[in-house]
Amino acid sequence: MGESRTTGEALPERALLQGIVEGTVDDPFAVLGPHVVPSGLAIRAFVPGAEKVAVQRLDADEPPIELSDLGEGLFATTLTEVRERVAYRLHCEGGVARWELDDPYRFGPVLGELDEHLLAEGTHLRLWDKLGAHLIEHEGVVGVQLAVWAPNARRVSVVGDFNLWDARRAVMRRRGSTGVWEIFIPDVTAGDAYKYAIVGPNGSELPQKADPVGFGAEHPPQTASIVRDLERHDWQDGAWMDRRAAAHATDAPISIYEVHLGSWQRVDREGNRPLSYAELARDLVPYVANLGFTHIELMPVSEFPFDGSWGYQPVGLFAPTIRHGTPGEFRRFIEACHAAGLGVIIDWVPGHFPTDPHGLGRFDGTALYEHADPKEGYHPDWNTLVYNYGRKEVANFLVANALYWLLEHHVDGLRVDAVASMLYRDYSREEGEWVPNIHGGRETLEAIAFLQRMNEVVYGECPGIMTLAEESTAFPAVSRPVHDGGLGFGFKWNMGWMNDTLDFMGRDPVHRSNHHHQMTFGLHYAFTENFVLPLSHDEVVHGKGSIWHRMPGSEAEKFANVRAYYGFMWAHPGKKLLFMGQEFAQRDEWNHDATIAWHLLDDERHAGVQRLVRDLNHVYRELPALHQRDAQAEGFEWIEANAAAESVFAWVRWGDGDTAPVLVVCNFTPVARERWRVGVPRPGRWAERLNSDASIYGGGDRGNLGGVDSEPAAWNGRADSIVINLPPLTTLILAWDAESN
Repeated sequence: MGESRTTGEALPERALLQGIVEGTVDDPFAVLGPHVVPSGLAIRAFVPGAEKVAVQRLDADEPPIELSDLGEGLFATTLTEVRERVAYRLHCEGGVARWELDDPYRFGPVLGELDEHLLAEGTHLRLWDKLGAHLIEHEGVVGVQLAVWAPNARRVSVVGDFNLWDARRAVMRRRGSTGVWEIFIPDVTAGDAYKYAIVGPNGSELPQKADPVGFGAEHPPQTASIVRDLERHDWQDGAWMDRRAAAHATDAPISIYEVHLGSWQRVDREGNRPLSYAELARDLVPYVANLGFTHIELMPVSEFPFDGSWGYQPVGLFAPTIRHGTPGEFRRFIEACHAAGLGVIIDWVPGHFPTDPHGLGRFDGTALYEHADPKEGYHPDWNTLVYNYGRKEVANFLVANALYWLLEHHVDGLRVDAVASMLYRDYSREEGEWVPNIHGGRETLEAIAFLQRMNEVVYGECPGIMTLAEESTAFPAVSRPVHDGGLGFGFKWNMGWMNDTLDFMGRDPVHRSNHHHQMTFGLHYAFTENFVLPLSHDEVVHGKGSIWHRMPGSEAEKFANVRAYYGFMWAHPGKKLLFMGQEFAQRDEWNHDATIAWHLLDDERHAGVQRLVRDLNHVYRELPALHQRDAQAEGFEWIEANAAAESVFAWVRWGDGDTAPVLVVCNFTPVARERWRVGVPRPGRWAERLNSDASIYGGGDRGNLGGVDSEPAAWNGRADSIVINLPPLTTLILAWDAESN
């Protein structure tokens, strides 16, 4: 081995070395690590706290060579007669401490030219494979590769316990024009906390930032990212994945149970903690499956700092919240859902993000993810920031995030939150508080293009998934394909139906006749989109009360109203969504800090509503006419839409081909309609498949003894009719009995 020495030619200018000490050098790789110089291989290291540093070559069986101490933690030497980079390890001493480390500055880059090209172009669909923190073996050493997009930063460092949160020790390498910085840090392991320490373009230190593509996070209120091992999961859900496309078709029965994981159930004896993903797989999954729902929808599980946001103000879009466990445990929860035949939809929030200092706001010292102009980049409703969808890297970040949940975690659907707020520049803004688009209009053209691109990508890359839009306006073609001019969603929440029908149901029956149209108006537009009928968490918070609480009358009448309304909903065109607790008529509005009111099931009236929901789900599945033509006008026919004085509604649902039709009759007054005649589209026997007044549901058990036979008596414009007993505040579902006819 050649002689070791420190030579003038091996040392950069003193000002540059001082910049290393002060943490102001934006390219420490040009100074530190191994560098071939005319006299050999110069090795320079920055190890604050060390009094002695020696270099141990890994390609030679020779003792370590001591480096010269340049002061302030800087050490250097030159290995003469060495004309190429070699692998080495540093042996350090300080006081009584001795330690070894692999110098992060001795390693070459990890990102390749293709990655750089795709990142710069904004078309890297597997963004999470390259950005974020990845446990890898690089140049024979195990550690973590980190990469982050911060194009306007003057300097980006990784800090954590592994380097004493010292921003000078792991300054990253800038990758050309991509705006991406990267570094490989040896010996960092899964579970280690880290952040990015960024110096903005004006030279100021920013608040330390969590990783935008981090796969884990500390428990709030702590804010660091956590290194997680994203090794490929050995999925065992092939049977579900093979059939999920059919389960998501517009002609399939889709009944969704919406859940806030933090308050579905809590463990009182352990400080009122929420359940873990493992406990949810054990308890929540069989509960939902037993009730006959086809899907679970999770309120946002992307990491978020504030419990009171319910997850709708996320900071870690790539991190399943640690409140319930690790990413691996989340995957096992998804797998348990699939094993039980349940699809999983997650609420996805690409519409805005919070201003928390460790988040995306002014990430590199500039308005990077958001618009600089608050008229475009600030949400007055939520005090949040709006993504700049017109910036290709931001759109790429969000599209890739959608793919991440679908591919890495086998999520089956994305329900996109607050789409209306994305589509309109004047959303919740007064005149003069918004900027028109390039055509002078109010539509956010960039958001429209982003949503179309997102839907095209996820449906193309992940066959069989579904996307759903929470869109509260009459924006056209939300659930129509992009190639037909639509936004490309699979389904849209029917907010108009929800508002109208809940308003009707909240009225005293004596006044309902004056608002009869609220229950029929939805059929004027029911087939313009692929609709989901949502009774979501938004309808049972902020002083609105629970569904049960909204109903008029005595306690018995409240229960009867709930049962009749659910029957109306399940028999109405459109897929179904019900928020947790409402399946057993929870009395109080939802509180995210407390478990739902399970004790109410000790009351037979509440248990009866739960049994009704279970039976509605089973009837909905078993009678194809109730779901096959949800999105087709041919699947619905009014029998009686004008009996306003009696608040009675009757209609027929038609299925495909020879499918037996289903007759639905609703009475929304507390008056029994005995011997009520209803026209029917076919003669013969009509079997009573569900009666919301049945005693097992808590009703008065008034009905039709299992079914009725038609008479050749013209009524409601039909040649045949049936005479039924229509109990007060009741929905009846009758199916034409092909075997008896």
